[in-house]
Amino acid sequence: MLGCLAEKEKATPQNYPLTLNALRLACNQATGRDPVVDYDERVVESAVSTLKDKGFLRFVYSTSNRATKYRHILNEYFGLDDAELAVLTVLILRGPQTAGEIKGRTERLYTFADLGSVEAVLDRLAGRDEPLVLRLSRQPGQKEARFAHLLGRDEHEVLAGLPAAGIDMTITEERTATIDRIESLEAEVASLRHQVEEIRRDLDTFRAEFG
Repeated sequence: MLGCLAEKEKATPQNYPLTLNALRLACNQATGRDPVVDYDERVVESAVSTLKDKGFLRFVYSTSNRATKYRHILNEYFGLDDAELAVLTVLILRGPQTAGEIKGRTERLYTFADLGSVEAVLDRLAGRDEPLVLRLSRQPGQKEARFAHLLGRDEHEVLAGLPAAGIDMTITEERTATIDRIESLEAEVASLRHQVEEIRRDLDTFRAEFG
């Protein structure tokens, strides 16, 4: 929910702060989320109260709008600049990512000059007295290291939540191509078997009539 508030603040400032229903819809959207969730209003309402008590969020009241709205204060709480907040936001919303993925996914939130700028921000977030980012070890099959956020959790919780203790289980392009080839061959074999069965039936019919 904090990630959604931080995202909408930059991506759709005209609709920010968010009402309870708008926050629920932001949490439940199917794009730009990993994992995709389906929170009901009760869950969201309970969560915003907890986040307010922890000092991560504020309620916004207005005489012109009867609905209470909500805004995050992550930048104030942790002393984050716009670049750091953008990186943390996409890590919260989309799970572990490479620096290149982070650069591409923060375009609506902050414009980084180059990949080195993203890596510098990641280093700052990981090097704090209380780190907000963890660099994951590069696993076999991975070309680049991935980064995960540590907001509200420690390193052990992050690693425990990853497949095979942090091993990336994403199917690579080469593996996908191999699977496609296998499926294509299986389909071709099935077609040939069908043709053989038809030939056999025709041959049996011919033998019955002329044998």
